[in-house]
Amino acid sequence: MRPETTYNKSDALDYLHNCEPPIVHCDLKPSNILLDSDLLARIGDFGLAKILLDPAAEQQINSKSSVGIRGTIGYLAPEYGEGGQVSTSGDVYSFGSVILELFTGMAPTHNMFKDGLTLQKYAKNAFPDMLMKIVDPALLSFEEAYVRSLQGGSYKMEDVCNTMFSIMEIAISCCKQASSERMCMRDAAAWMHKIRDNHVERRQNEQVIITA
Repeated sequence: MRPETTYNKSDALDYLHNCEPPIVHCDLKPSNILLDSDLLARIGDFGLAKILLDPAAEQQINSKSSVGIRGTIGYLAPEYGEGGQVSTSGDVYSFGSVILELFTGMAPTHNMFKDGLTLQKYAKNAFPDMLMKIVDPALLSFEEAYVRSLQGGSYKMEDVCNTMFSIMEIAISCCKQASSERMCMRDAAAWMHKIRDNHVERRQNEQVIITA
């Protein structure tokens, strides 16, 4: 299930943003996220990553260099395109964008996104009433097949949709236009853990019912 690969991403970024000194990845996108043999997500390619120094040292470095913001179009936070400073909020925006792509099956560079419409705006416009309508049909079909395999247990497609909805809601919040309005990665990871725990509990209860 794709939702299960999202939890590790949030934990990894939470760790990077809250270590000493904090680290900003600066180029989070699907091709930089790898899955190990246990399907756990691992973030790679730190070639553009930046260590956040204390404000005084940061100002000194910025005064001596004019390195432009680097990253990937579609996942890059909008403030970077306006000359904004590298920040953990930029990674939060990229994280939300990756999650939206994961659930919709459409990359930010999809040909439908033009004339001011972006993947992020597309999801925001669908929230809340039409949000499940933009989920990748292949993902829904896979989950429906799994639920049917349980042969009438208490775990329903509604439970799956509730999990997807909650994760996408977090992603939309992470993709807010203004960096100051985005949740921090620690809060995003905490919400992801709550969603995961509820999801796992539902599935475990179902397994108990089936084997009883």
